[in-house]
Amino acid sequence: MEQYSQQLDGIFQALADPTRRAVLGRLGQGPASISDLARPFDMALPSFMKHIRFLEGSGLIQTHKEGRVRTCAIDKRQFARIEAWLADQRALWEGRADRLEQFVMQEEEKSK
Repeated sequence: MEQYSQQLDGIFQALADPTRRAVLGRLGQGPASISDLARPFDMALPSFMKHIRFLEGSGLIQTHKEGRVRTCAIDKRQFARIEAWLADQRALWEGRADRLEQFVMQEEEKSK
């Protein structure tokens, strides 16, 4: 359970940054080279590469190099972990909301 939590911590930390979210948004359209991904951002390439390494370290993307071009692509496995965690949270909170609704309805019936 602790390892699962650490993985999620890294994923959500990666998603907390707007630059990294924008990179993931672009990669949602398909693989892209580092230079293509960096183009819209007003930062030096070494600074941008820190974001790429962070995304890669969290498992959200994979990179591979062909010749002089490094290409990035989304790794869907981590997104499945996020979806599973969110589904668990949704079920938990929907159950709580349902119990709260039942409680409120019962209290209303008692006061009538």
